[in-house]
Amino acid sequence: MWDTRVAIHQPQFLPYPGFFHKLSLVDTLVVMDDVQYDKRFTNRNRILAPQGPIWLSVPIEKSQKFSSNMEVRINNGLPWMEEHWKRIAYSYRNSAHFGLYAPYFEALYGREHRFIAELDIETTRQAMEWLGLETMVVLESDLGVKGAGTERLVNACAALGADTYVSGAGGKSYMDERLFGARGIRLEYQRYAPRPYRQRFVSEFVPDLSVLDLLFNAGPESGKLVRESGDAAPPVLEEQGRPSSIA
Repeated sequence: MWDTRVAIHQPQFLPYPGFFHKLSLVDTLVVMDDVQYDKRFTNRNRILAPQGPIWLSVPIEKSQKFSSNMEVRINNGLPWMEEHWKRIAYSYRNSAHFGLYAPYFEALYGREHRFIAELDIETTRQAMEWLGLETMVVLESDLGVKGAGTERLVNACAALGADTYVSGAGGKSYMDERLFGARGIRLEYQRYAPRPYRQRFVSEFVPDLSVLDLLFNAGPESGKLVRESGDAAPPVLEEQGRPSSIA
């Protein structure tokens, strides 16, 4: 029987490779577009500049900071697009694969974007295509699920008929694992260990940067590096809930 596997996540701006490793483990990603905006990575991420890691931050209209993700508007009164493109080009123009991805980002930063969630989803889909990930992307707002905390996650899984929910390791600290088992949904935790690749400006690998850093430096090998990022910490998954058919 086919095992339907789901991950659920807040929208993120140009996420780190571990986000995409999680997507490589599932069939469907549910984007939490209708929950309250989380400022940690929804509108920003880090790249590697000559002076070290720096932030690319998309400014939002401050009056919107307590709205749901789908309602948060970008503050286009600030010249953030020009600043992003300048920082990206400055940091990566001499990277091995800059020319492969630069035209997309130059065009991206050449047009206006209204909502942060839309920008996040667009760029995530594009990165998935480059990484060779065919995971389906579903908006939580289209599922019509309700509830808070773990209950909301379980309800989203049930709406999709999921057999397995794959959580980041951090989920252990806040989820009520029993709710998954009560609904017959297996709970698995991602085991992620980044695969180092050659970076410019540093002698020691800097992990957990935006996927931009991986793409510009590793190019077409990026997808392989992402999918193999669990190999350094076998077994790839720990499990909770009902028994697993995975060895």
